[in-house]
Amino acid sequence: MELIDSHAHIQGPEYAGEIEAVLERASAAGVTRVIVVGGAGELASNDAAVDLARRYPGLYATVGMHPHDAKEVGEEEFRKLERLVRGPGVVAVGETGLDYYYDHSPRAVQRKVFARFISVARRAALPLVVHERNAHRDTADLLLREGEREIRGVIHCFTGDYDAARAYLDLGFFISFSGILTFKNAGALREVARKIPLDRMLVETDSPYLTPVPHRGKRNEPSYVRLVAETVARLKETSLEEVACATTANVKKLFGI
Repeated sequence: MELIDSHAHIQGPEYAGEIEAVLERASAAGVTRVIVVGGAGELASNDAAVDLARRYPGLYATVGMHPHDAKEVGEEEFRKLERLVRGPGVVAVGETGLDYYYDHSPRAVQRKVFARFISVARRAALPLVVHERNAHRDTADLLLREGEREIRGVIHCFTGDYDAARAYLDLGFFISFSGILTFKNAGALREVARKIPLDRMLVETDSPYLTPVPHRGKRNEPSYVRLVAETVARLKETSLEEVACATTANVKKLFGI
């Protein structure tokens, strides 16, 4: 059985000096590959993601900037990111997107930067890793308008309703579920997960965040993606092996790995 953590930030300081041990635990849990996602917190997280992907087999990098930090992305930053995007080991653009829950960056700025990243992905012929919170209409509209149905990708750590999920599926995107599925108050999200076809679903940890039950309160890590997959299997009334097989095939297809 092979699992892939499709979204993790293990390049962060939370894992300093522990990468080998983290990867060993992941391997013991059946997690053979990890997508190390750049763009969370600061520009340098992209360099760190690319560096990890170069140094460790089974790791792949993405390059982008989180919508929280869209206000920090100017022309110089875009030039650097576009150079990184075209480097070895980079399999996607992101994370990028819109977050209207926290509004750490002005919404107009978020939209402008997101549209620019969609353009970068189109030119590089790479998929998008999209963060969306409380902004599904604008997100879907931008993906349609700027992507012109040429863009593929994943809505990571999905927390919306089924109508939002359906809109993304209609655009050809995958839907990714995290440890939130295991939370006590996530009943509505579990109902959405039941409806999403396995051939359009990914699983992730979003490490170091969103640690699944029974490890809530601790630092998350890629080995725990197995708990997300087990939850999906229970919701789908199928086996862990079937979920692992489907989600792994989906990651490989999307990211070309």
